[in-house]
Amino acid sequence: MKIIYLTFSFLLIFTGVVSQDKPAYILYTSKGKKTSFKRVVEQAKKADCILFGEYHDNPITHWLQLELTNVIASTNLVLGFEMFESDQQRILDLYLAGKLDEKQFKDSCRLWPNYDTDYKPLLDLAKSKNLACVATNVKRKYASLLFKKGRAALDTLTEIEKNQFAPLDFVIDSTLSQYRSVREMGGHEMGGNMMEAQAFKDATMAMHIVKYLNLNFQFIHFNGAFHSDYHQGILWYLKKEKPNAKTLTITTVTQVEMDKLDKENLQKADFIICVSESMTRTH
Repeated sequence: MKIIYLTFSFLLIFTGVVSQDKPAYILYTSKGKKTSFKRVVEQAKKADCILFGEYHDNPITHWLQLELTNVIASTNLVLGFEMFESDQQRILDLYLAGKLDEKQFKDSCRLWPNYDTDYKPLLDLAKSKNLACVATNVKRKYASLLFKKGRAALDTLTEIEKNQFAPLDFVIDSTLSQYRSVREMGGHEMGGNMMEAQAFKDATMAMHIVKYLNLNFQFIHFNGAFHSDYHQGILWYLKKEKPNAKTLTITTVTQVEMDKLDKENLQKADFIICVSESMTRTH
């Protein structure tokens, strides 16, 4: 009887410990069904293009980006970064080729404050596996110029400069919910300009991705979640040029309670990384 009692007591203690576990994240499908990293990998391997939407300061997302890239890495894989602007491509190439050391690269490149913790590991992986990396974002000063003075202000640039971003006749579907929210955020006076600048970035990032898809490379792109949530933004422009491309979207959300995906987070992407709201930030 004593042995039975002790065993029962142990089970109660063990159950209590397990019930108090706090997972750092839970993976969901677009419909809110819990899934696994293995399933994400299976789908990623089949995709021509993976858009990995992040919260820039979320360590779980950055870790999963690195893990997924490492698993699917092949000589056919290309990495693309919103965090590098297209005029920085040559610097990026020289660094990956070993022609610039770490200090030279950092001194020459406009790096985000979380580069060391969040993006350097991806570049290190690319270097170790000889993978190409692409600076996909439009140069900040060009996006700012368009925001302030409109597309016509960019028409005076040289052809070399224009080749770094999307053609200036890019269209905008202003009915898309993401662009509507940007326009509303900017208010009556600046909303239209903000939407134009956002679309300019999305169209430019899609343009760079399409170049590699046309060469039959597989592409994984790292961008702020807003740029690909609800299969809009970058993906809208990508599908306009490559309607038959097999794409996969991943996004990041945070919730206080993670056992069930909040209604507003459903359908945001093919896979949704739900992270605890209390998770430590990288910057």
